[in-house]
Amino acid sequence: MLPLLLSLLGGGLLCFAFPTFDVWVAAPVALALWAWSWTGAGGRRGFLLGLAGGLVFFVPTLSWSGIYVGSLPWLALATLESLFVGLAGALYGWLSRRGTVRPLAFALVWVVTEGLRSRAPYGGFPWVKLAFSQADSPFGRLVAVGGAPFVGFAIALAAALAALTVQRALTSPGRGRGSVVAENAGSPSSPRMPSRGIWLPVLAALVLGLVGLAVPLPTDGATTQFLGVQGNVARPGLDFNAERRAVLDNHVAATLKAQQDVAAGRAPAPDLVVWPENASDIDPLRNADAKDEILTTVQTLHRPLIVGGLLEEPVGFLSNVALLFEPGKGNTDRYVKRHPVPFAEYIPNRSFWRNFSKEVDLVRSDFVPGSRPGVFTVTTATGQQIRAGLAICFEVAYDDIMRDAVQTGANVLVVQTNNATFGYTAESPQQLAISRVRAMEFGRSVVHVSTVGQSALITPDGTAHQVTSLFTQAVVRGALPLRDATTLATRVGEAPEWVAAAALVAMLALGLRRGRPAGPRTPTGRAPQKPPETVPETVPHTPKEEDDDDAA
Repeated sequence: MLPLLLSLLGGGLLCFAFPTFDVWVAAPVALALWAWSWTGAGGRRGFLLGLAGGLVFFVPTLSWSGIYVGSLPWLALATLESLFVGLAGALYGWLSRRGTVRPLAFALVWVVTEGLRSRAPYGGFPWVKLAFSQADSPFGRLVAVGGAPFVGFAIALAAALAALTVQRALTSPGRGRGSVVAENAGSPSSPRMPSRGIWLPVLAALVLGLVGLAVPLPTDGATTQFLGVQGNVARPGLDFNAERRAVLDNHVAATLKAQQDVAAGRAPAPDLVVWPENASDIDPLRNADAKDEILTTVQTLHRPLIVGGLLEEPVGFLSNVALLFEPGKGNTDRYVKRHPVPFAEYIPNRSFWRNFSKEVDLVRSDFVPGSRPGVFTVTTATGQQIRAGLAICFEVAYDDIMRDAVQTGANVLVVQTNNATFGYTAESPQQLAISRVRAMEFGRSVVHVSTVGQSALITPDGTAHQVTSLFTQAVVRGALPLRDATTLATRVGEAPEWVAAAALVAMLALGLRRGRPAGPRTPTGRAPQKPPETVPETVPHTPKEEDDDDAA
């Protein structure tokens, strides 16, 4: 019962690490509870413990996904994501079946299972990866070294080290003869060794928690002026764009009002203007009225404009796009969203899922994925070159999509999103937090623009400036540095995840070769008590080889 309660408590506590609570320290504490409660559980019970803890975390944290579509999609998504936490519990429960907390094993399991849920099924759902709760923490700065997986590894390792400290404290001399610490000390008469054995793991955890402060997050570079336009919609909900022309008109009006401030000398002229996703759900390449509105706006600005829109192509399908319009040239470039959202922008295996719900046919036309990274290149009035790397909505959560844009040459990132379908929930703040982490990861400024908020300008150190309120018309404007230097995380790419996967496979193979232990142990690391006559008190215990191995 106690392991279940601790696992549930860990899941509930992890909720507080993410927006809108933003208590980042809750993440390592929550994972310490999971490491403690899953230790010694074995595969089957470890899965159930992980699943229970995962549900307590994902159900409230992803509640925004059901705000307008009902509880079934929300609970289905939360359950699916929780299965990966269950897998983590099963793998770690089996690896720690001897009853000793294994920090390295726990950290490797966490990275690998989080990587799996970021890729499967249907491309995965990496939304609330552990790293995305750490924009304001020392752990978060490690993202510039090894990306989001490395941040998750560091937190999980620190958490399990803290759990190991608790375990050793509970089994130290004075709490029972023949404890793990006493064995590792070599003799009960060595008073200093047990103390060092207890506290070394927690000291290592503290080092992991603070080492990120040494990671530089430079913000230097030539600056250029950006304007992000949050035009707002008529109403929140699934019918946010029922009046599609009104949404387009909102963005035109807000942009022209901002231009009046430029003309009056109250604000600097922007070098690039950004509208959000769905700013023009009227196909601006096929509808003359929409196209005229956009071209007139561009001519008034005398500057390039990135428009989020929908194209009625290819035949029978739709494309979610970012379109670049330039004065005197019209539409000069496009980026097609590479990762449409399953069950929202397209229905995978439609005939199969129709057996469970006719609601799948509410998505009448599937969106098609783009095939290449999006980088728009424009030249400012002073001759600077802006190379804007594009991501549309949920794409900001996918490591490879963001990294591809930077490796293609982006010196600034542009995230266009539409949060109208999630109402006044935590979805928008959660997304903004992801953009902040991306800024630190790649050393790039981010122009994060939403139809309804939150929008912000983000500097490469992850600081969000001019954060807007939800469902208001607003603009974000100012100078951001353009940077070409690449972080170590950009250069190593997916390597940390593959290394973790290889190490975990080796650890599992080694565990299979050794076979199962003779008997179960409790999560505190204690084996069942043997009859007194089999272990005379006058004979000191010697360290067992497998106990040394369990330290991993």
